[in-house]
Amino acid sequence: VQLQASGGGVVQAGGSLRLSCAASGRTFVNYHMAWFRQAPGKEREFVAAITRSGANTYYADSVRDRFTISRDNARNTVYLQMNSVKAEDTAVYYCGARLSYGFRNTNYDYWGQGTQVTVSS
Repeated sequence: VQLQASGGGVVQAGGSLRLSCAASGRTFVNYHMAWFRQAPGKEREFVAAITRSGANTYYADSVRDRFTISRDNARNTVYLQMNSVKAEDTAVYYCGARLSYGFRNTNYDYWGQGTQVTVSS
């Protein structure tokens, strides 16, 4: 699977941004999808995940009730809607695809190239 993340940019604190991750090369619906982020000097951390069908979603406590993950299997795309963003959300955001469960670790089968999100105060 080739993953292409997009939608990053500079947003003011309290604002919104939507990230997209387009997949190609293999059957998208076979893969659970997730977003991770990595701030400078920090490890990559889990943000949100969604199961193959989209029936179940999972969030890090730090983004719950502010971010929403969704997917469109007809468009082979997963999204991350980011609302009420904070300065601490500043990071490079990566999308990942995996066949197995265990969403919160970084053992994903495929990763996108990352998109920078910067929240200004």
